[in-house]
Amino acid sequence: MVDPTSRALRLLSLMQGRRDWAGADLAGRLGVSLRTLRRDVDRLRELGYPVQARPGVDGGYRLAAGAALPPLVLDDDEAVALTVGLQAAAAGADAGMAEPSVRALTKVVPVLPARLRRRVEALQAMTVPAPPWSDGGPAVDPSLLVAAAQACRDTERLEFTYTAAGGRPAERLVEPHRLVPLGRRWYLVAYDPSRGDWRTFRLDRMAGLRGTGARFAARPLPAEDAATFVRAGMDRFRTPTLVEAVVEAPAAVVRDRVGRWVRVTDEGPDRCRLHLETDDLDWPALVLGAVRAEFTVVAPDELRVRLAEWSQRFARAVAG
Repeated sequence: MVDPTSRALRLLSLMQGRRDWAGADLAGRLGVSLRTLRRDVDRLRELGYPVQARPGVDGGYRLAAGAALPPLVLDDDEAVALTVGLQAAAAGADAGMAEPSVRALTKVVPVLPARLRRRVEALQAMTVPAPPWSDGGPAVDPSLLVAAAQACRDTERLEFTYTAAGGRPAERLVEPHRLVPLGRRWYLVAYDPSRGDWRTFRLDRMAGLRGTGARFAARPLPAEDAATFVRAGMDRFRTPTLVEAVVEAPAAVVRDRVGRWVRVTDEGPDRCRLHLETDDLDWPALVLGAVRAEFTVVAPDELRVRLAEWSQRFARAVAG
């Protein structure tokens, strides 16, 4: 028989992961009767969790917002992601978030199981920070990131199926070195023995990532660091577009809104000029939308076309 306390924690985890639950669905997930489910819900309420009930044949339950944040139940990947995110915020440029992030870390890290602490340490130690890249990209499964980071830390050869841009899937065997995040993309810098050279691999194009158990002797990277290596490889294949726009707002205000990766020059008390380089015109469109002020695109003409497409799409959304 499952311990009622363990079952209540499982119930709490389910309710925190989805807004609305039918009573029958929850009971089925827990393997209990509806009467037992009602007792477990009452137990959560006694502990201070604001569980709302919806009566009727199609009745169900919802974990509502309370006056204070209740304890959260996290799975392994969620705990790793939360800790790494807090560490990044604590070391970030936003001073307002750094101190609360440190306080939160002092509560989270001491209660992490040893196995999760090792995963966090591996992901942090084997990741090279880099400025945000100009375009977006697909998200990566946290378990894939952790597995790659651990292989980098442990100097363990990795095998995976890799699909290059416009190519067919191929099996690769590499000696992983470091992970590099650029925008929403993650890259693995590794030495490829079959090609006798260093390579960069996008994690979202990997499948079946697995450690081989075989160790290797670390090689010197032919670059200052892994982030520089990834950047250099990208620069060989891209011709950035130069974007320039005049914004009718003070430079100091605009800098706060667009971040430090856009160059802002002062042109008077209520006017400034933006300069940036990009491979994807969606990014400057987002930046110009974030300034929340009137602006004029100086260059390129393609950005004007992109903004016209966006404005028509937004107009249809509003009309709908």
